[in-house]
Amino acid sequence: MFFLLRLAFWLGVVLVLLPSGASNSPAAKNIDASDALSAASDTVHDVKGFCTREPDACTVGSELATTIGYRAQAGARMLYEILSEAMASHDTGSSAAGTAQSPLAKDSQQASQNTLTPADLSPAWRGPPARKTPRHAA
Repeated sequence: MFFLLRLAFWLGVVLVLLPSGASNSPAAKNIDASDALSAASDTVHDVKGFCTREPDACTVGSELATTIGYRAQAGARMLYEILSEAMASHDTGSSAAGTAQSPLAKDSQQASQNTLTPADLSPAWRGPPARKTPRHAA
């Protein structure tokens, strides 16, 4: 939960520091960097004590963050599967809108992974053989 609070804080700092493109109006108040830093530190200090003041809100927020995390993970998994299927159908030349692949077709694709022969697996070069007699320093 603190990750989200830190993310929101730093995103706010970045947004405040970006130029707005509008001209300064006379009613706008000039704020020093020290004033902004002081306000930011006061805000962080206040946020740190939030869970002691409102434990119920922290509990609910923690559960909400956990639930959102699980849903985001499930959504990312679904998106990954959809993209994997689309890329697999694109690589094999079949249309994505066509028929879905059967489990047997997926197994045959996975079985074709280990196609190297023992000659392919043997090393192409070997170093010189080890000496049988030790060298003596002179």
